[in-house]
Amino acid sequence: MTVLPDDGLELAGDFPDVPHEQWQRLVAGVLRKSGKEVEGAEAEEALSTALEDGLRTRPLYTAHDTAPEPGLPGFAPFVRGGRAEGNTLGGWDVRQRHSVADNGAVLADLENGVTSLWLAVGEGGIPLPELGRVLDGVYLDLASIVLDAGREPGPAARELLRLYEEGGVAREAARGNLGADPLGHEARSGQHGDVAPAAELARLCAEGYPGLRALTVDALPYHEAGGSAAQELGCSLATGVAYLRDLTKAGLSVEQACAQLEFRYAATADQFLTIAKLRAARRLWARVAEVCGAPRAGAQLQHVVTSPVMMTRRDPWVNMLRTTIATLAAGAGGADAVTVLPFDHALGLPDAFARRIARNTSTILIEESHLSRVIDPAGGSWYVERLTDELAHAGWEFFRRIERLGGQAAALRSGDLAQDLADTWQARRTKLAKRREPVTGVSEFPHLAEKPVVRESAPVPPSGGLPRVRRDEEFEALRARSDAHLAATGSRPLIFLAAIGPAAAHTARLTFASNLFQAGGIEPVTDGTFEDSGATEAVLCSSDALYEEQAEATARALKAAGARHVFLAGRPGQYTGVDAYVFAGCDAVAVLSATLDRMGVS
Repeated sequence: MTVLPDDGLELAGDFPDVPHEQWQRLVAGVLRKSGKEVEGAEAEEALSTALEDGLRTRPLYTAHDTAPEPGLPGFAPFVRGGRAEGNTLGGWDVRQRHSVADNGAVLADLENGVTSLWLAVGEGGIPLPELGRVLDGVYLDLASIVLDAGREPGPAARELLRLYEEGGVAREAARGNLGADPLGHEARSGQHGDVAPAAELARLCAEGYPGLRALTVDALPYHEAGGSAAQELGCSLATGVAYLRDLTKAGLSVEQACAQLEFRYAATADQFLTIAKLRAARRLWARVAEVCGAPRAGAQLQHVVTSPVMMTRRDPWVNMLRTTIATLAAGAGGADAVTVLPFDHALGLPDAFARRIARNTSTILIEESHLSRVIDPAGGSWYVERLTDELAHAGWEFFRRIERLGGQAAALRSGDLAQDLADTWQARRTKLAKRREPVTGVSEFPHLAEKPVVRESAPVPPSGGLPRVRRDEEFEALRARSDAHLAATGSRPLIFLAAIGPAAAHTARLTFASNLFQAGGIEPVTDGTFEDSGATEAVLCSSDALYEEQAEATARALKAAGARHVFLAGRPGQYTGVDAYVFAGCDAVAVLSATLDRMGVS
């Protein structure tokens, strides 16, 4: 048996302190081997990653990376959570979305782990007269109901309240949100919203329904329009502030007005950015409440939805992995309620299997991974705390920009906000096109032989306002062209990969070229000769050394065999007979689109 000394055991006690500069010298030595001559802070910067909003993620964080004290859960500034107990008592609220009148699907969800329902009603959702049938058999005093009522929140809210009364649900037992969000609907539809019905519902809830909130501050329209994390935060703050002004004008106190708002954010597969965003959102709203004279009312209620932007139509099974990471981030970030979009969300109405996997994602993280047992498990991480602080400042600056434009409504109607979001998305589109932001199963490791997943069409959501973007949209268009060619001719467009030299010399670039062209629906051929391949274009694949010896001769031979266009996989050079070069960081979308054009694939 080992007996510890009286003063305990210091595991690092015999090791000397290592200065940061010594670590930077080691990094510089490693980079030097790859051809980069940098020293000191420049070596560390070379390993940093640029994020949106002007932020950068460094490779190492230490105790010297300071951030404001986050406080404790349940106390301002609420960075670590709006409730003292966090989600430790039973996990977060597992909230499933439904947009069609399917009572069986609703009951199946509630009987198998879902704790609240998010119902789209009216335009693009469940017809209002069908709401009672959809909720038939639902214990309305146990399951929270959250409405997404679009432009007519009043009638939808009254119908739900009527169902509560008919079901004998006491007013204090009703839980959920009536879903009024005139600015969110305007962002979606382009139709000017009227805040008067929302204010009326807020007064009604404040006076008689303590468990119901009247308004949703939905940041998803800005996320789905291509906005960054800071822009999503800024828009949510501007919308929340606009609602506070409207509600206090209608006679509510600041405390009452704050208690009528629920905030909705997106969770992406970038888990640390999502965690930091949710923590920053709580800190920022606490600041708003403090400035308004109600610091104790600044605990933000958060409903987090896995990002629709990240969902892909090709290889949709990979979406299960994306939503799992996003759900983990939402839980670790302190979300009060989480909606996991089914993996087939981008294809249409989810089937029973997809809904089951979606709800079980939260169940596993809560019950098996025990993610909710610790409040704010990422708190104290030097990286997370610093990222939270930087993102909070970036979000606050964007909020101030919207306020300078006259507020959220004015920014929407002037087009300035739409332009800001479009500029952000254009920069991201460039990274996606160059595969600097890879999309697994789409721009990287595509599977041309996959069996298409077909779903019934979902109701068409409101449109006419901000666009809805997806990361896969440009590659999806290329794949659709290939599919049409396959349907018309019986085969996909082909490209011949000409491997030069032994496997050790050509495998890396042959694999690169194969992945690249398959991302555009172009099937690579690696066996036999060019004449037998049926292709009209070819790609040279080998090492730089063998290119110097054989590239030009091989290109001439391919042209003589009928190749109309010859690529070389590698950095651009001066090789006679080579028409174009493909390399890591090239504009893959432009290359693939031009290639399909030359092949006559319309």
